[in-house]
Amino acid sequence: MKEYILITDASSGIGYEMAIQLAEKQHNLILATRSADKIEKMQKELKAKYAIEVEYMEVDLSLKEEAKMLYEAIKDKNLLVTGLINNAGVGVYGHFEKIALEEEQNMIELNITSMVTLTKLFGKDMVAHKSGRIMNIASILSFLPFPYYSVYSATKAFVLAYTETTPAELEGSGVIMTALCPGTVETPFHTDTTRKTNAMSANTPMSADVLAKAGV
Repeated sequence: MKEYILITDASSGIGYEMAIQLAEKQHNLILATRSADKIEKMQKELKAKYAIEVEYMEVDLSLKEEAKMLYEAIKDKNLLVTGLINNAGVGVYGHFEKIALEEEQNMIELNITSMVTLTKLFGKDMVAHKSGRIMNIASILSFLPFPYYSVYSATKAFVLAYTETTPAELEGSGVIMTALCPGTVETPFHTDTTRKTNAMSANTPMSADVLAKAGV
């Protein structure tokens, strides 16, 4: 059975660059994204250029149950996922009183709940297969809580803590879990507002392809 690497939010930024670099290394891919238009074109290009298998799934992981639905859709297609990159994430920058509760709840659903759900479901399959790799995209803010990014910082602290502790439970299973903790990276993640902050102006963002190479 052919093996696949699943990348969430693969249509731009770090996920996109990782997909390109993994395709160059002849890995079959499953690309998950909210934007089917972008990913369909990407699928065709990668298949034609690198002669690999590329599947894509349209999914919104900020919505409850979508992560489980993604897993079930992949299982229904009888695709074997031996690599998982939990790249999908969002950050909302702003004052406590001005950020809508719903925005923060969707961020928690995406950054934490969906990440745990996909890790648990695919991770159990990897354990049964006695082999697999899981990478969770955390952040430099996992180590440094940041005002006006309070909930985002907290979600990324969770991602790092979860990724540091779960490998102890997976020891001897053949499944390897790692966290990638980027600093500022030039991606569509940043808004005009965040680009005006001291953190962004004092630190030149690295390019997404450089960060993706470190992850790959």
